Amino acid sequence: MTEVFDMLLTLAQDIKTIKAYLLNFHKSRLEQFSDEWIDGQVVMQTLHISKRTLQSLRDSGVLPYSRINGKFYYKVSDMEALLESNYSPSKSKHYGDK
Repeated sequence: MTEVFDMLLTLAQDIKTIKAYLLNFHKSRLEQFSDEWIDGQVVMQTLHISKRTLQSLRDSGVLPYSRINGKFYYKVSDMEALLESNYSPSKSKHYGDK
């Protein structure tokens, strides 16, 4: 009986170790994601905008970019900043309130 109990304690500790590793991995992926570069096609699909709208955002300086061999790249963190700067919180406290 004590063998089973010892095995369960060991298993519980192993699960805690795996959980800590996964949480750390998830955090590092989130940090990497914020510094990630994506191309214009992904930006257009993500924001549901046209090629012309994306060009307007570039031309007006609203969305910073990098250009390599005629292809445009954007930082995910810049897209997030653009979305945050245009965020309009709901005027009502609860969804569906009139």
